[in-house]
Amino acid sequence: MIEPTQLALYAAAALLLAITPGPGIFYVAARTLAGGRAEGLASSFGTGLGGLVHVVAGSVGVSAIVLSSAELFSALKLVGAVYLVWLGVRTFRSARREEMMGLDGGTAPAVGVRRAFREGVLVEALNPKTAAFFLAFIPQFVNPATGHVAVQFLVLGAFSVLLNTLADVVVAFAAGRLRDGAFARPSLIRRLRQASGGAMVALGLGLAFARRPTS
Repeated sequence: MIEPTQLALYAAAALLLAITPGPGIFYVAARTLAGGRAEGLASSFGTGLGGLVHVVAGSVGVSAIVLSSAELFSALKLVGAVYLVWLGVRTFRSARREEMMGLDGGTAPAVGVRRAFREGVLVEALNPKTAAFFLAFIPQFVNPATGHVAVQFLVLGAFSVLLNTLADVVVAFAAGRLRDGAFARPSLIRRLRQASGGAMVALGLGLAFARRPTS
């Protein structure tokens, strides 16, 4: 259905976009610095699943409906922004509380792998900018003449999500190494946790001010 030349061009473009630092990569890095490599990997797979939600929705036209309505776009945008800010504030306050109590930042309880996974899904699924990206990018490589447009959208979208997830996994390992290197310095870990909380808040604010794509 998809011509090899088009597929190769799409793969190159998707790979370039996957390794370009964006909100997803920064979120995974922040989650890893806050809770360790396991939570970073869990959030990577969570954001991957959240991305697939947009791919499936885009293939059946749901995302297009959301993006065509200023009210629906704004509602989804604000929900996602508030959720990210809440996660960031919670992470920052937790690290700050440990610092005030004189706790060892290296032994601070993490949120857990399952929770990190669920949060990753929600963070990506509630991001309308992801829907806008897929709807703007993927159709350029879909060939209506060959038919099965929805299937082509699904295949291309899933491939892009896979590349994004692999990039997030690499970031999780890199951030995990950074965190492990600071493990003997509890004060530095607390600073990293505070910085990760601030990064999540910044991502949430960035999403809150995102403009609705114009047709």
